[in-house]
Amino acid sequence: MSAHGRQTGPVEAGPVEKYIADLTAVLHGPAGAKARMIEEIRDGLTETVAAHIHGGSTSTRAADDAVREFGTPEEVAPGCQRELTIAQARHTAWAVALTAPFLTACWYLTSSTASGQDGLMPRAAQLLATQLATVVGAIALLAAAALAVTGTLARRLPTPPRLPLAIAWAGTTAGVAMGVATLTLSVASLLATDWPLVALAGAFAAVSHAVVAPSARACRRCARLVRVL
Repeated sequence: MSAHGRQTGPVEAGPVEKYIADLTAVLHGPAGAKARMIEEIRDGLTETVAAHIHGGSTSTRAADDAVREFGTPEEVAPGCQRELTIAQARHTAWAVALTAPFLTACWYLTSSTASGQDGLMPRAAQLLATQLATVVGAIALLAAAALAVTGTLARRLPTPPRLPLAIAWAGTTAGVAMGVATLTLSVASLLATDWPLVALAGAFAAVSHAVVAPSARACRRCARLVRVL
């Protein structure tokens, strides 16, 4: 095989794949957003390697040069993680905004059920559900504002650096409120005359907690990584 044939041979995947693996291990964020980001970086590296090979480099040297031009994973990771953290913050904000109506439904169901009850627990559940719904409602408004700031307004105004952490803790608070509502309504369903409605309200609260809590936890992790990297 000629020297020219060796120079235009298959792209050396070793350095590129190692680079991608190292960067993938460092970054955290929504699975879809992270996968798209990694794929874009992989495509960019592959195109750069191909350009070097077309310019006369061997495949091994072309791969090494491409990786060096991109910067080390430690150099690239902070910018990528900031982008993924904003994506995770939006994911958490959406989770709160979309599940908040479930807790409102819990309040409505317990309100309609407890109004005719003489027992203490249904009335206590009604009061607590109302308070929790108020807290989550306020957090939902914050989530909506965060979606606006990180969405259309992000094209005109910079995203506040502490916003993802604020969303993370707001989501955590909402998740705790939903967890407390689940426990309270589960106990109340044992004492309420119209227990199926209260049990359904508890199921709504449980679903909301299952959606919000993991997203808020992931958002806290991403926010911490931004400060560390």
